[in-house]
Amino acid sequence: MATGICEKCAQLLKDFVAYVKRLSSELVQKITECIKNLSRCSCLRRKRATVASYISEQHERQAARALLNHLDTVDYPLPVALLEPYTALLLSNDMEVQRITTLSLVHLLVKNKVSKEQVIETGMLMPLLEMLQSGDPTVQCNSCQCIASLASSDSNREAIVSAEGVIPLLVLAKSYDPRVQQNAVCALLNLTQSERTMGVLCQEGAIPVLALLLQSSNYEVQFYSCSALSNIATVPGHHPKMLGIGDRFLLKSLLTLMSSSVQKNASQACRCLQILSGNVVTQEQLMYLNCVLPLKALLCSATPPLTESAIALLSELATHQPNREGLVNEGLVQVIGQLLLCHRSSSIINHSVVTITNLSSTSEGQQAVMDSECVTGLLKALVSSVTSEETVLCVTSCLHHLTSWDLLQSHLATNITPEHVSSLVKFSAQMDNLELSYRSASIISKLKMNEHVIQLLTPHYAAISEYLLMYLKNQEVRFQQLSIVTLCNLKKDREFSVLMSGSVLEKQLKRVHAQTEQTRQLLQAIQMPPSS
Repeated sequence: MATGICEKCAQLLKDFVAYVKRLSSELVQKITECIKNLSRCSCLRRKRATVASYISEQHERQAARALLNHLDTVDYPLPVALLEPYTALLLSNDMEVQRITTLSLVHLLVKNKVSKEQVIETGMLMPLLEMLQSGDPTVQCNSCQCIASLASSDSNREAIVSAEGVIPLLVLAKSYDPRVQQNAVCALLNLTQSERTMGVLCQEGAIPVLALLLQSSNYEVQFYSCSALSNIATVPGHHPKMLGIGDRFLLKSLLTLMSSSVQKNASQACRCLQILSGNVVTQEQLMYLNCVLPLKALLCSATPPLTESAIALLSELATHQPNREGLVNEGLVQVIGQLLLCHRSSSIINHSVVTITNLSSTSEGQQAVMDSECVTGLLKALVSSVTSEETVLCVTSCLHHLTSWDLLQSHLATNITPEHVSSLVKFSAQMDNLELSYRSASIISKLKMNEHVIQLLTPHYAAISEYLLMYLKNQEVRFQQLSIVTLCNLKKDREFSVLMSGSVLEKQLKRVHAQTEQTRQLLQAIQMPPSS
């Protein structure tokens, strides 16, 4: 008989351990009955009703180890009934039992052998939160990892916050034990994935704690804290707190992290700065802190995720007019030209296109575009087989913008090839995507009709005439006007004028002219002053 308990309880404990060792779904009911019988025994009701407080240490540890050893081999999701012994063991006063049981629960959660919602429903959250304040680092570490895993769903995040789990996690985020700290910060990160729980975190003072952790020597802690700050930054209302930490501490820490040798950390720092850069004041401070230097280094990286994060930040900075001159002078237009030649990522192309459009708004920017590989890169993206329709729309929009400048019209006409012209003509005829059609045709209408361009367009005159006819019949005035402008440009080539003579296109043009003249006369009649 075990010390302090009766023979009946001792036998029940032995049975419990035996059941766990031979655990299968059919024996779950036996285990549950064992626990219930133990709870009814008078010898275990001296101080508390909880069974785990009175089971001898030896049998508790045997039961916990048996659970851990066996459940590691189970492949199927565990039934809810099996969680009852877990709840009892979590309430044990024995530190070794707490270590064993929490580690076992970590394994179950990580391997998805138990539903996270069921863990909450069976009352395990409160014991786990109490263990966060344990004096044992292993118990704290395991409990933190359990909480982090549970916080991956909306309902569980609400339960953790409602149970006042935020403060203990913030305390452990400053732990000297790297395992405890890492798991605590991971749990905080998961709590920032819902706006309400994120708000509670910020109210409890999470922002300065997370900002300080950016300077941690633990790369995972840096990543988790930076990711949490990125989530918080998506709510503009939190920006004053984030940027209000003395002497631009957060921005300086993020800029330092951008130079990290750990790629995911550098990329996440870029993302956080890009979100914060929606604020004009933030952009001004970043330019003052010379953000261009680390940004340029990331843009030249051979790793696509780093480049994507960096170009997204640059795109945001380029939206602010006062930044553009400095960005052009730092040679970033040339860097973008190289990006377009080397990368086929839609994200990189789209952000590059937006940046080129903004930086070419000045004469210096236009000259920089001409001196770079930007136009060549844009034309390459236009005909790439992996480019999505959305990206092609962005590229044609940028080329359309560039051709509004006389300086760049000639430059485009020099670089364009038969393949580019074929693509533009094809896109111009796609009336199911009106914006792509309009912008592609606009580029063609602005091409300088030199000998090179005429030679490229001649094989496509029939196809061009077809879509111009569709434009003239379109009810949108902008399409009619674009058709007329294109015809005026193409008629500079005598061969096109001969082709058009007597065609259906010419007849339609005359109809539009007649309608326009009739409209003009009607408007003139309305505006005539009344006779005296």
